[in-house]
Amino acid sequence: MEHALIKGIDAYVVEDTEEARLSFERPIQVIEGPLMDGMNVVGDLFGDGKMFLPQVVKSARVMKKAVAHLIPFIEAEKDGKVQSNGKILMATVKGDVHDIGKNIVGVVLQCNNFEVVDMGVMVPANKIIETAKAENVDIIGLSGLITPSLDEMVHLAKELQRLNMNVPVMIGGATTSKAHTAVKIDQNYEHPTVWVKDASRAVGVAQSLISKDLKEKFVDDLKVDYETVRINHAGRRKKTNWAKIEDARLNKAKIDWNTSDIGVPAFTGIKIFEDYSLEEIKEYIDWTPFFFAWELKGRYPKILTDKEKGEEATKLFKDAKAMLDKIISEKWLTAKAVVGVFPANSVNDDDVEVYSDDSRSEVKTTLNFLRTQTQQPPGRPNYCLSDFIAPKETELKDHIGAFAVTTGIGIDEHVKRFEDEHDDYSSIMLKVLADRLAEAFAELMHKRMRKEFWAYAEDESLDNAALIAEEYKGIRPAPGYPACPDHTEKAKLWDLIDADQNAGISITESFAMLPAASVSGWYFSNPESKYYAVAKINRDQVEDYAKRKNMTLAETERWLSPNLGYDN
Repeated sequence: MEHALIKGIDAYVVEDTEEARLSFERPIQVIEGPLMDGMNVVGDLFGDGKMFLPQVVKSARVMKKAVAHLIPFIEAEKDGKVQSNGKILMATVKGDVHDIGKNIVGVVLQCNNFEVVDMGVMVPANKIIETAKAENVDIIGLSGLITPSLDEMVHLAKELQRLNMNVPVMIGGATTSKAHTAVKIDQNYEHPTVWVKDASRAVGVAQSLISKDLKEKFVDDLKVDYETVRINHAGRRKKTNWAKIEDARLNKAKIDWNTSDIGVPAFTGIKIFEDYSLEEIKEYIDWTPFFFAWELKGRYPKILTDKEKGEEATKLFKDAKAMLDKIISEKWLTAKAVVGVFPANSVNDDDVEVYSDDSRSEVKTTLNFLRTQTQQPPGRPNYCLSDFIAPKETELKDHIGAFAVTTGIGIDEHVKRFEDEHDDYSSIMLKVLADRLAEAFAELMHKRMRKEFWAYAEDESLDNAALIAEEYKGIRPAPGYPACPDHTEKAKLWDLIDADQNAGISITESFAMLPAASVSGWYFSNPESKYYAVAKINRDQVEDYAKRKNMTLAETERWLSPNLGYDN
């Protein structure tokens, strides 16, 4: 059984478990003996970097199937109870639908004999706190991928403090960071709040927070570390060379609109795509982020021949290709998309008017963008996305595009099937592949937009490597990402293309997309448009932005919290 656990082989797990049960006096002894012995080896190997995440998740699959077989026999004995290393609540916070990272951490913790109470996604703070009390958990684990989740974590910390809770908190997710945890979250809760960089660190943190011997020193070291982070953060803020927003606008990207090729789109309006071919989409997959999702850091295809990770990466890739073939042949997922091109001009420096038709007499909506606001070296502009759309006063008939694509329709029934079979490996694999397909679909539709629909780059001839390297003309920035970090602008995108109706994609109160395997954004065609990061902005721009959006300053600051370059 130990061999099966370490190698992640589940083919005969039920038979082996039954044989073990019959050889022990009580069924609980199978878990406390060979199963935990095997999982301890797995945990040690993973902790020492001698085992990789995909192997751990496969081992967990063997463990869960074995335990599932034993549970009815254990429950038949009234005092049958396994002693765990501690109980940890895991939840993706309110408004956020992403759970791959949370699920991976949960599996790793279970492999190390922690009991995990998984509350799923979009969980409000009050529900997390109620469950933490009811279950008497030792740790609360919070996850989030989109930037509004950061503010929700701050809110939860304040609630824990208000209610005099004393449960330590672990924080994780793509947008989280040690700096945000130290500066924004930790100071609102007197008990430990620990940022966990990835799944490999989760076990050590959990053990340190629960262990009577380890906790005091761990927490003391954490306090010193966080205070250093806060001092450095404050120091960087003081040193920031801000440009006044008026001066930043004077340093906008200089485009010669007399010679700039804005072209005439082949169509305006929207196009809807139902049940798009997954076979075609898969050719546009960027595999490097796939391996990153499994915490195998390295670029594809080089990672397949990496001295340390190559063997495991190759096995993982083989499993992925096999599941991808099933996804396509058995139609597990449905791909839908809506794209649009609309008459548009920039106005008032940082805004873009989108018009109802080519007469440009009626403004359908006004998009509000943010500008980089630190002082730039000579020759480098303070960029804003509006810079790439012809100003209204030029009388040029420019356009802006919009899109929303998904490859997540139909995923839930298959995820449930895998979860019912205690197969975390396949459940996580499916979600990661659905995400990769969604990004590939966005790549494919952008290519078709450039070559066919908008047709501003009809002669483009780029292979997939060149597309991944963004060698194409134009850009497709997404609301909530570096060039346009305000998630609330997604509401305007949805109004323009009706992504709910036309692509089956809804948005939560925090503007996360459902299904989770979805991508949306804007299309800019100008050859001088480029990706960049708005990064930190100062109070004068935030106040101006709030007026332009007709929002209160407090509400604007809440949505732009990760970008604020001042204390609010």
